[in-house]
Amino acid sequence: MIQLQDFRTARRLISPHMRVTPVFAIGKPDFGAGIHQGANVPELYLKLENLQVSGSFKARGAMNAALNLDDDVRQKGLVTASGGNHGMGVINAARVLGVPVKIFLPTNTPKPKVAKLRKSGVDVALVGAVWDEANHAAMAHARETGMAYIHPFADPNVIAGQGTIALELLEQQADLDTLVIAVGGGGLISGVASAARMIRPGIRIVGVEPMGAPTLFESLKKNEVVALPAVNTAATSLAPRQSSALNVDLIGKNVDRIVLVSDDEMRNAAGWMWRELGLSVELSAAAGMAAVMQNRLGEGDMGKTGIIVCGTGTDGQ
Repeated sequence: MIQLQDFRTARRLISPHMRVTPVFAIGKPDFGAGIHQGANVPELYLKLENLQVSGSFKARGAMNAALNLDDDVRQKGLVTASGGNHGMGVINAARVLGVPVKIFLPTNTPKPKVAKLRKSGVDVALVGAVWDEANHAAMAHARETGMAYIHPFADPNVIAGQGTIALELLEQQADLDTLVIAVGGGGLISGVASAARMIRPGIRIVGVEPMGAPTLFESLKKNEVVALPAVNTAATSLAPRQSSALNVDLIGKNVDRIVLVSDDEMRNAAGWMWRELGLSVELSAAAGMAAVMQNRLGEGDMGKTGIIVCGTGTDGQ
């Protein structure tokens, strides 16, 4: 079981290498004709992890995992499989620590992310149609070479690193009633929901997944890890075919509900965030706003609502 002290320790460990990202208060926005309107629109506070080093929150978990490795293990290098953002986070950790790195990507990774990773000058391999297949290749490479494998979500140190967002956010805006968090494999929501509930037990937590990759939605319905037969979403950073028992357990204990949004709804939300707020984000980072715009958070007053804007991108432009 991850304890509050684990998140505090992770924060101390990674803070020299991370940014304290700002919170952007936008009140109760007018989304325009035909979109969720009126008194039920919550008061919104955006945690801008799109401004984090490497472009997303993933840098936190990757750095915490890398710093928790024994030095002799770390010196052999880091390897992972990623939809893009975790790869950039692991590259950042490797650069800070001065060790080799190799990133495996599935072929459905958006081309701009592949180009960004390759431009960084590290060893990048495209393997498999989806993340799960790239992940098998990454683990095999770790076994063959002795490089340290860093899982993007099913690792307590990664989860503790991602959960440091909750510590920051609830210092910056202590009176939040609801947190809205995009869900892929579940590392972000596992960490943030667990830490937030320890600090503020009554806070409501809502996860948001793509309709084309309802991995945790289906797993929580059955209270077990469910492997989807296929995924079908352009939000590839939210699209593993399955999560893990660790994440399903933490999410089941700490998250009130998981809701689904379509790719078009995320795309519209990303466009609104660019036009109205000047925020350049990827589809996954617009998932939470899409859920608000479509009035999917649940019944009743959501109160002061924090949305984690998890990654930069140009999907709204």
